[in-house]
Amino acid sequence: MANIKVYDMSGNETSTMALNDDIFGIEPNKEIMHAVVVNYLANQRQGTQSTLTRSEVRGGGKKPWRQKGTGRARHGSSRSPIWRTGGVALGPKPRSYRYTLNRKVRRIAMKSALSSKVAAADMFVLDGLKMDEFKTKTMVKMFEKLGVERKALVVLDSVDLKIIKSAANIPGIKTTQVNTLSVYDILNYDKLIVMKDAVAKIEEVYA
Repeated sequence: MANIKVYDMSGNETSTMALNDDIFGIEPNKEIMHAVVVNYLANQRQGTQSTLTRSEVRGGGKKPWRQKGTGRARHGSSRSPIWRTGGVALGPKPRSYRYTLNRKVRRIAMKSALSSKVAAADMFVLDGLKMDEFKTKTMVKMFEKLGVERKALVVLDSVDLKIIKSAANIPGIKTTQVNTLSVYDILNYDKLIVMKDAVAKIEEVYA
């Protein structure tokens, strides 16, 4: 098993932790990670776009002009898509873009994403993260001590409103829990900061 350093809120190394190689040490499968990310983004689409077809636009009840003798092209309705005020041909209508991937694929993608962060040394494990009050400045100092300068995803083992709200105002920082952790978020953020108890839960779920 690979070992990873465990830090405290001051950025000091407190111990080391053994990681399950079946979860944090596999060869990342880029194709599967890509498929899961595309699936995630597709499922986020609202699908509410809508256009008016020729049967829905107003007007067009009368033939614009007689069929022959005018020298102009023949038309039967101003609702035709070739008219400026006409309907849209084959335009989008409200629909669902949601589709599912099988459980095995999703599990491989999650393990690949976690393993890629460990391999790139972009994953930090915190011994604990406790906030006595809602204080954004405390969170900012912690990220500075850990050397986090860009986007970071903080994975909590349970919901802690003081931590969540203290980090909410920091640009590029997002908090989540083990049960809502997604492959998209892991790959979208540069650094992955995981609570020690959260690592145990991840290994329990994906072992």
